[in-house]
Amino acid sequence: MDYFCYKNGELFVEDLRVSEIVAKTGTPAYIYSKATFKEHLEKMQKAYSGIDTTICYSIKACSNINILKFMAELGSGFDIVSGGELYRACHAGADTSKIVYAGVGKTDKEIIEAIKAEIAYFNIESEAELENLIKLTKETKPPKKPKAALRVNPDVDPKTHIYTTTGKKESKFGVDIERAKRVFTQYANNGAVDLCAIHIHLGSAGHTVEPYVEGIEKTLKLIEQLRNDNFKIEALDIGGGYGADYITGTAPAAADYAAAIVPLLEGKNLKLILEPGASIAANAGILLTRVSYLKKGGKKNFVIVDAGMNDLIRPPLYGAFHFIWPANIKQEFTPAKRDKSLKIKGTQKVDVVGPICEGADFLGQNISLPPVKRDDLIAVFTAGSYGFSMSSNYNSRPRAVEVLVDGNKFRVIRKRETYEDLITLEE
Repeated sequence: MDYFCYKNGELFVEDLRVSEIVAKTGTPAYIYSKATFKEHLEKMQKAYSGIDTTICYSIKACSNINILKFMAELGSGFDIVSGGELYRACHAGADTSKIVYAGVGKTDKEIIEAIKAEIAYFNIESEAELENLIKLTKETKPPKKPKAALRVNPDVDPKTHIYTTTGKKESKFGVDIERAKRVFTQYANNGAVDLCAIHIHLGSAGHTVEPYVEGIEKTLKLIEQLRNDNFKIEALDIGGGYGADYITGTAPAAADYAAAIVPLLEGKNLKLILEPGASIAANAGILLTRVSYLKKGGKKNFVIVDAGMNDLIRPPLYGAFHFIWPANIKQEFTPAKRDKSLKIKGTQKVDVVGPICEGADFLGQNISLPPVKRDDLIAVFTAGSYGFSMSSNYNSRPRAVEVLVDGNKFRVIRKRETYEDLITLEE
């Protein structure tokens, strides 16, 4: 799934020792593998090549412009959720005709910018948003009509964390599937916006294909009904949320998803749009951190490191598991797989915690680690998505450096922030 592996007890990313990288960049550091990004995108492109498909990488997962540039060069479109992400995509050389724009709270400024950029589809989250898009389009008078996809909630539960489940009736996103027909009846002939597609998004971190099959089957029935009523539906955007291997072997491969999804759409005369994020980026990055102190508190053993919840908030926010392992180990501690219940003789249960003044500041709780000491390097795996992009300056901590590895070379693609950077906009 990725290009991070141990050789003689040392962690490599592609052809470089991670210890060599951080000797020059310091820690904490986000280290990305270009080959992993490329392989995951190409596997998805190949899996869906039998039908008309646009893959729109979800920028929010990992938004560094240097990564977006080579993703665009590889033919990827982009899923955006803000004006800032549109700006990033455009400056990365994206084909704007392969950009889809989701989000429940698009501002007038953001909508007008996207109209002028001639993006592929606005994913419409409510009747009020559609009315505003129609109004702003009439005022802007673009050379061609913008296209819109109505986001529908098929009421399918992907069985993930409550905060990452977005396709149920109670979600703030989209409209109930029962309301969709009324929306088309009321707005399809508005004269300004071409309402011609359907969008669904079940949530994030899915681990099985079945929820997608159920959601698509429900949505195809709706599309058939709409077409029978003479409404044009040219595309189906099935969103993202495809699983990533946070634990080895727990996420279906792109080919597995495609094997179940493609047959449902064959002969339906529908363009397919996908919005993958974590399934492409998660295993393409690690967070490398250094041990500051070891501490015992009651029966607990703590490994205190120089990365904290401001660098990686997923564990305290979602209860997310990230495999954590030293970057330099004795050969007998080489892990065969990344697993919560990894059992190797000589390891002990520890909490890996950071320097933030919060009880929620942890990267892993009650996990097994080989013996470590001060200044040892620790790798937090599967940190390429929603890692740096969700990081913050909480506790006035400068954000980490970002590094991209390509074969036996690396370059810094975002400098480590300085104390001066923290106050630049405040002066």
